[in-house]
Amino acid sequence: MKKVKLGNTDLEIEPIFFGGNVFGWTLNEEESFRILDAFIDRGFNAIDTANNYSYWVPGNVGTESEKIIGNWLKSRGGRDQLVLATKVGGRNMIQDKPNTTKAHILKEVEESLTRLQTDYIDLYQTHYDDVNTPVEETLSAYNQLVKEGKVRFIGASNFSSERLGESLDKSELYNLPHYKTLQPEYNLYDRQHFEEFLQPIAEKYNLAVIPYYSLASGFLSGKYRNEEDLQKSLRGDGIKKYLNEKGFRILDALETISNRYNISYSAVSLAWLLEQKTVVAPIASATKEQHLDAFVEAVNVKLSHDDVKLLTEASNN
Repeated sequence: MKKVKLGNTDLEIEPIFFGGNVFGWTLNEEESFRILDAFIDRGFNAIDTANNYSYWVPGNVGTESEKIIGNWLKSRGGRDQLVLATKVGGRNMIQDKPNTTKAHILKEVEESLTRLQTDYIDLYQTHYDDVNTPVEETLSAYNQLVKEGKVRFIGASNFSSERLGESLDKSELYNLPHYKTLQPEYNLYDRQHFEEFLQPIAEKYNLAVIPYYSLASGFLSGKYRNEEDLQKSLRGDGIKKYLNEKGFRILDALETISNRYNISYSAVSLAWLLEQKTVVAPIASATKEQHLDAFVEAVNVKLSHDDVKLLTEASNN
């Protein structure tokens, strides 16, 4: 596999992030260690999490994912070989709305560093935009953290195009850190919002896009074709919305390309993303080691223009 630069940074990664939302949710600590070991063994080096994963699980408090990754890092070592991304500002057990005030960010980063058992974060991302906080205030917090060496680069996740553009312009105006990455929802099924509103901004400001839900909660793996199949997964309720004419068209196109290259539906879905403008590295999760084979297939296959066209046309509304 060939490493790629994460946009306008000096971070080099194999072009898939492991999505750490499964740690403490569908994987316990022992299982998480095993899947992380297997991910690294396959040549990957980028892990994405957040300071509130996985608060939605009954009995959890929202610090589980970072703690598991931190324990794994302490056990395995090799921190300097990894690109570690986490997020701040999202909802959690204590607050039901985003918070990107300077005081909150400066407090939360210390807690994340402690849980992750590291003294720096490669990519610190605004999880959800807090529209009640001026963008300059949020950016000034990041400015302090970059100067202190606790954060190397910053990224944005769930932003409106207007606030994202404002943030990038204010960074320039006030000589504050620039967002280098954008983490939107984007996959073969869910395309319109990103392509219409956010992709033009990513192009204009050279943002590296690292989409989440890149496999549409697992729908694009091809495992779910009817409501009975939804019982196979804890994510079943979130997949039901894809069981429609458009979803089935996409699955048919995935089957065609999957058979053409003898690779999984998941690999084809990730490979399609890697062919899209501004996308550098999709975020994907796995709960079994064999699922990671799709990651390897995705970065090694080269889809033709016609392959990409077939998939894109199948997913048009």
